[in-house]
Amino acid sequence: MTTTSTSPLQARAGKSERIDVTYDYAVCSWARHFNVSEKRVKEAVAAVGDQAEVVRAHLKSTACEQPSGY
Repeated sequence: MTTTSTSPLQARAGKSERIDVTYDYAVCSWARHFNVSEKRVKEAVAAVGDQAEVVRAHLKSTACEQPSGY
């Protein structure tokens, strides 16, 4: 019998990541990840929920609505 181990990366691949806006460091990290302001991350989470992939899609879909100074 062989046993297979999964790497942490493989284990995370099946799980959806969530954005916790109650921690400033987490919001800052996600803002850098998405290349947007912390305010936009918080607004996106408020609009569509805390699942990172849904927030990413929302930010992409609303990118053209933001002035170029953001």
